[in-house]
Amino acid sequence: MESDKEQKTPSQAQDPLARMHELVEEVLFHNRNYYELDNPTISDKEYDKLYDELVELERTTGVILPNSPTQRVGGDVLDKFVKKRHEVRLYSMNKVRTISDLAAFFADMQKVVKNPTFAVEYKFDGLTIVTEYNGGKFVSATTRGNGEVGEVVTEQVKTIKSVPLEIPFKGRLILRGEGMMTNSAFKKYNKTATEALKNPRNGVAGAIRNLDPKETARRNLDFFCYDILLCEGKTFDTQQQMHQFIVQNGFKTGDLFEVVSTSEEAEKIIRHIDEVKDSLDVMIDGMVIKLNEVAPREEIGYTNKFPKWAMAFKFEAEEVSTMLEDVVWQVGRSGKVTPTAILEPVELAGATIRRATLNNIEDIRKKNVFIKSRVFIRRSNEVIPEVLGLAEKFAYSQEIQEPKFCPCCHQKLFKKGPLVFCTNYDGCKEQVVARLTHFCSREAFDIVGLSEKTIEQFYDDLNLRHYSDLFHLTKAELVGLEKFADKKAQNVLDSLERAKNIDFSRFIFALGISEVGAKTARDLAKKFRTLPDLQNATYEQVDSIDDIGQVIAQNVFEFFRDSHNLQEIERLLSVGVKIKNAQEAKSDKLAGLTFVLTGTLENFSRSEMTKLIEENGGKTASSVSKKTNFVLAGTEAGSKLDKAKELGVAVISESDILKMLE
Repeated sequence: MESDKEQKTPSQAQDPLARMHELVEEVLFHNRNYYELDNPTISDKEYDKLYDELVELERTTGVILPNSPTQRVGGDVLDKFVKKRHEVRLYSMNKVRTISDLAAFFADMQKVVKNPTFAVEYKFDGLTIVTEYNGGKFVSATTRGNGEVGEVVTEQVKTIKSVPLEIPFKGRLILRGEGMMTNSAFKKYNKTATEALKNPRNGVAGAIRNLDPKETARRNLDFFCYDILLCEGKTFDTQQQMHQFIVQNGFKTGDLFEVVSTSEEAEKIIRHIDEVKDSLDVMIDGMVIKLNEVAPREEIGYTNKFPKWAMAFKFEAEEVSTMLEDVVWQVGRSGKVTPTAILEPVELAGATIRRATLNNIEDIRKKNVFIKSRVFIRRSNEVIPEVLGLAEKFAYSQEIQEPKFCPCCHQKLFKKGPLVFCTNYDGCKEQVVARLTHFCSREAFDIVGLSEKTIEQFYDDLNLRHYSDLFHLTKAELVGLEKFADKKAQNVLDSLERAKNIDFSRFIFALGISEVGAKTARDLAKKFRTLPDLQNATYEQVDSIDDIGQVIAQNVFEFFRDSHNLQEIERLLSVGVKIKNAQEAKSDKLAGLTFVLTGTLENFSRSEMTKLIEENGGKTASSVSKKTNFVLAGTEAGSKLDKAKELGVAVISESDILKMLE
């Protein structure tokens, strides 16, 4: 096929660098036609000739232009992935599976926004990738990770030809999208692969996280962009404007983007895509519906996990049946003993399933399942396999028995409602190891080098039983253990010493109170501020905190009335653990006021100014909304300043806020 772009014949006398610039422009032009517009304008043979000429010129001149398409594949194998903290936190998406729940979401939005519209897009089933651009150049790429910290995969993502190395927009830009292996690329790869991939989702995940970018390139991945996390100097009123901006800058977005006003319109699109999804070249597992208008989003807000102004409608999960071979009971850190189904291995949604969730004996009886029976299983949200119920019972099927004795330490179990617990607090290895592993985790005491396996070693060889035992460890004890050299032992001891000074919220999280995660721990610390106040709190006081329900409130209340837990806390304090209490406001001069900080401040860092505001009763927010009282602007303030002017929010300086505090 002939190209509409004028073909240029290289001249022997032409300057090599000038020719390289021509070739880069030419190859990028054809890449865009092929990968982004699905409209190739030259044959593969002609494309290869241009590409090979560029490679040869780079070899002979020793020069590689910054936007050269040859740099999409890295050279050497990377030693390891570097971790990077996301500048903008990545949230998950709340999910519904019924039309009635979807209609309820629309109704909720209509209560807070007048005449809202909604953007409807595919929910891609790939791997989330964050890409960053500056000055129109591709800078870096990062995986989602835990939403706050991801893995740097810049070299791997360079191999994805639908990720532009250069874009028209010259400001700083951070985008979120999905790394995908199309179904056609998946089939083509498997035709020649030594080890066939199970599905495109596994194909992209394995490719991006592969340390060799050349292997990533062999998967022929794609990138579909759907969100703008940061765009300095530019604001958007709607999701539709964001979508148009993304397309204008050369990114793929999928072949569906619709704006609707009612749940009925959204339902019509969803039902149609559900019928045709198997014919698409990309794997999707649902549809995403977002409030189209951007301004109300900050007011509507977020939970700890997802934005309240967006929803994913999940298509019906795939179900299969298989034999339930056995049930094993395992002990958790709270002593709760829970059942897990051991299955005859079965392929489900591209994964081999060998285990599945069973909640408790009542759940087992309700589902009427037996050992050596055929059961229906499903991957709930395509992640956690669960047993749905009985498919077929046989003469040799056996009733599942709830254990009377702990499967780990063999002590008699205590029954509470449908649950059973091992009360051997100090002597049950599984629960002690689980408890100590949680205590040492990153969001708790953050003890470097203490994995679950190492904790097991401490339990067996050093008789470690309590949190406080960790702080009594000596170097002589550690170096006497297998795989503990002098340096490793010292690192552990240094980490333990540093950990003795801990924020109150992290201390609460470390205690392992049932269902109390990091956010709930922060909420508790903010409410009660000191350990004695939390220990003496009534059930009603805990239950009054926003986002804390009755079950968690009861768990917190009961935790601080258990003698084992109180003894653990007392032992920690006795070994020198010092809790940094949540700070009371120094004054109420800024009470009821919300500030947004932007730009570079002259005399304070942003963290210092944030602390100053909060110490005087104020609040800080990350984005400007109608609820914002003041925008504190330093030098080089960006889009937040523009948004403040647009909404009529007062803009102040450092000196202004200091005057407020006089």
